[in-house]
Amino acid sequence: MKRAGTVLAATAAALIAWSLAGRAQTAAEGQQLFERRCAGCHSLERDKEGPRLGGVYGRAAGSVKSFDYSEAFKNAGITWNAETLDRWLTDPEKLIPANDMNFRVSDRVERQAIIAYLQHRGR
Repeated sequence: MKRAGTVLAATAAALIAWSLAGRAQTAAEGQQLFERRCAGCHSLERDKEGPRLGGVYGRAAGSVKSFDYSEAFKNAGITWNAETLDRWLTDPEKLIPANDMNFRVSDRVERQAIIAYLQHRGR
């Protein structure tokens, strides 16, 4: 019985370590994807063609004072979190009609990695 408990504890510890390593890898992959797919229009630190994305996780949509958002975007009533960012990157027009972004990330794994990066580094 003691051995089963030890094996169970070791398995749980390995799963936790694997999960944490997976999150770090996802955020690192997300940074590479962000730089390759998003950085043409966005930066974490400054507005470009799109608003700065530093601090986007947990922020209200349309709330960067220095960026000129569409009225639809300013009035969307959305707070950016994993769910809303996933919906946004899947189909921006469906989430906020009449917005100015026409870029999509169709691959779910890529979206999750970008979101993990924005959550981890975008503060």
